[in-house]
Amino acid sequence: MTTSGNGSTGGKGKGRTKGTETGAGPAVTLHIAQNPEADELLGRSPLAALVGMLLDQQVPMEWAFTGPYTLADRMGSDDLDAGRIAAYDPDAFTELFTTKPALHRYPGSMAKRVQQLCQYLVAEYDGDASAVWRDAATGDDLLERLKALPGFGAQKAQIFLALLGKQLGVRPPGWREAAGPYGEAGSHRSVADITGPESLVEVRAYKQEAKAAKKPGTSRKK
Repeated sequence: MTTSGNGSTGGKGKGRTKGTETGAGPAVTLHIAQNPEADELLGRSPLAALVGMLLDQQVPMEWAFTGPYTLADRMGSDDLDAGRIAAYDPDAFTELFTTKPALHRYPGSMAKRVQQLCQYLVAEYDGDASAVWRDAATGDDLLERLKALPGFGAQKAQIFLALLGKQLGVRPPGWREAAGPYGEAGSHRSVADITGPESLVEVRAYKQEAKAAKKPGTSRKK
């Protein structure tokens, strides 16, 4: 995975340079979007991974994590640039989401959230998405950084922390504990556990079972 969607280096206050420096080791192969090009982008672009995680709500996981690739393509690029997105005209950026096929079930609101996320990254990390986790001292430290991101609640932050640790090589001390149940080895609870079609089916089944268990008068099967 490369350091950022815009090729910047360093954390807060650092200048930008173009390149392919690594923040979490070499680019990895993910299988979340179930689309080779979209998954390739997720594996090399920290910003794409963050945006995919942000979009992962109220839509199928594959749809959400294909979004960064579709967005980059519509912006005429092979990657996402936090600085460019942050400065984009809001109406024009929303149009990138609403153009059919839409990037999300709620394209207008999600376009706003993605832009807010990128504006935060520019303000706090000079647009370098990987700086969010690059020098995190502990799992708890990283969790707090993720929870501070616009659109990232506690659960989403824990799931993304688990994805970083399980598949992207970002493992500060205590990362599994900070990720809660999503950090458990061998689990199939979230996108952090998807490594191919079979595990996708298992994760989807778990989500459906958990959703059913929350309905009144329904209990999870033993």
